[in-house]
Amino acid sequence: MSPTAETLTAERILAATEEVLRRHGPAKATVVDVARALGVSHGSVYRHFRTKAALREAVTKRWLDRTSEVLSGIAAATDRDPESRVRDWLRALFDAKRHKAGDDPELFATYTVLTTENSDAVDEHLTDLTTQLTDIVRTGTESGAFTTPDPATTATALFQATARFHDPGYYREWERAGIEGEFEALVDLLVRGLRAAV
Repeated sequence: MSPTAETLTAERILAATEEVLRRHGPAKATVVDVARALGVSHGSVYRHFRTKAALREAVTKRWLDRTSEVLSGIAAATDRDPESRVRDWLRALFDAKRHKAGDDPELFATYTVLTTENSDAVDEHLTDLTTQLTDIVRTGTESGAFTTPDPATTATALFQATARFHDPGYYREWERAGIEGEFEALVDLLVRGLRAAV
C-alpha cells in the first residue's frame, strides 16, 4: 500500500472532492477525478464512500455543517443575553450564506445543485439551525426576557421570516444596495415582538 493510500481519510477525500467540483462542476466531476487528484485508485475512494451519491451527500453535508458550526457557538453562549444572541445568530447566518455566495460563486452554484440532490442533508441542516434558534428563544423565555408560549414555533417563525437573508434562492439580492438596512429593520421588528411586556 502506498504512503498516500495509507493516510487517505474521509476528510482528505471530501476536501479533494470540493476542489474537483469547483473545477469541473457537479455534472462533470467523477470519482475518478477525485481519486486522480489524491493520487490513489478510485477503489480507495470507494472504500470510504460506497457510491458517488454517498460522496456527494457527504461533501454537501460538510459544506452545510460549516455554517452550523459557526452558529452553534452563538447558540451555546448562555452567559449572554438572549436578545443579543438572537440578533448575532441571525446576523451570522446572513453573513455566512452571503460569503458562501459571494466569495466562491462557482462553488456556491455547484452546491446549489448538490443540495437539490441531497434533501436529507438539507433537512438535517435546517433542523439543526432551527434547534439552535429554539434553544436561544427557550433561554429567553425561561429568563423572562421573551414572552412566547412555544419556543420551537417561535424559532421556526423567526427562521422563516428571515428566509430572504439566508435562503440561497435569494442570493442575488444579498449584495444589493440597502439590503443591510432591510435586514436590520426586520430583525429589530422581530426582536421587539419577542420581548416581554414591561
